[in-house]
Parts: sequence; structure tokens; C-alpha cells
Amino acid sequence: MSLPVTILHSKQPSQDELDLSPLYPISIQELDKLHWSPLPVICRAVRFLAESDGANVLDIGSGSGKFCLTASYLRPDAIFYGVEQRGNLVDQANLVKDLLDRPNVKFLHKNFTQLDLRAFNSFYFYNSFFENLPGSGRIDDSIAYSTELYRYYSYYLNKQLEGMPPGTKVATYCSWNDEIPPGYQFMESHMDGLLKFWIKD
Repeated sequence: MSLPVTILHSKQPSQDELDLSPLYPISIQELDKLHWSPLPVICRAVRFLAESDGANVLDIGSGSGKFCLTASYLRPDAIFYGVEQRGNLVDQANLVKDLLDRPNVKFLHKNFTQLDLRAFNSFYFYNSFFENLPGSGRIDDSIAYSTELYRYYSYYLNKQLEGMPPGTKVATYCSWNDEIPPGYQFMESHMDGLLKFWIKD
């Protein structure tokens, strides 16, 4: 494994040094383009989601953990949680977390519907539900897929976000916004409209 020494031995590497891809196996790196958030997206989203002190940010469908791990350097005073239902990806995320010694990151091996979302005040959502739609790229065949699951997950997240307190922040990337309920104010967009920011009124 080729390790970026500047990351391993720096408490606060520069943004240009935060490409964590070399820390992962080739099989994970090959999924970068379609399934893991690009570095510029992570940097913009973190500035919005963890702008204030006391941010507890949940990445819904955290995959290999790159969003949370990168974010932990950008905002070391915030706590970043990743929830992922594939155990092998959670194991890989934890291996890199231990290698980098990131105390403000926690990975949860669960379906996001098993969490109480009220434990968090900010959410990052790179549409992990799309895998359930026909013709979409899938990470693997280890979980069940169906259009019904896409609808159920989108509806469930919408209703959970609806019950969150004012000030709750959401950043969506590559989403149709099905999960955003009324009552969330659209703040701004970036990356040709693919990255959107929302705040609960």
C-alpha cells in the first residue's frame, strides 16, 4: 500500500494533500469516480455542514468512509459519522481511520433506518439510494435492490428530516431532492447544480 506520508504525519495537511485514495485497495479506488465523493465536493460540503461548533454530521451511505475521513481534517472540532450497510466497506473505512488516527470519526454498520437521526444536526447525502433504480451503477450484489426500496428510503428520509429541529443542515450531491421535505430553505448550489445546500426553517 502506498501511503501519502504528509497525511500520516500531519495533524492538518493542506487541501491538496487530502486525496486519501492511495490508502485504499485498488478495488475501492476503482469505484472512486461513480460512488465516492470528489475532493472538491467534500471540501465545499464540510464548510457548510460543519460551519459552527458542535456539528454532528452524518454521511448517509458512507461507503469507504472517504467523506468522513477527509472532513475530519477539514474540521477537527466536529464529529463525523458514517452509516453503511455493507460490512466489508465499514471494515475498510475503519482500517483507514485507525491508520490515520482520526478520533472525530465513527463508522456504523447499519441501515440508516436503524438510526435515530435526531442524534445529528447535519447530514451529507450523496444519493446512495440510486443503486436501487434499474440501469444504475451498483457497488456490488451483496444487498437487495428494488425500485420499491428507492421509494421507501426516499420517503423515510423525507419524513425523518421533516421532524428535525430548525437549523438542521443538509447537503445533497447528485440527488433528485425527493428526500427534502417542505420547510427546508434552499441556500445555494455548486458543481453545476449537483451539490445543493439546505437549512430547516
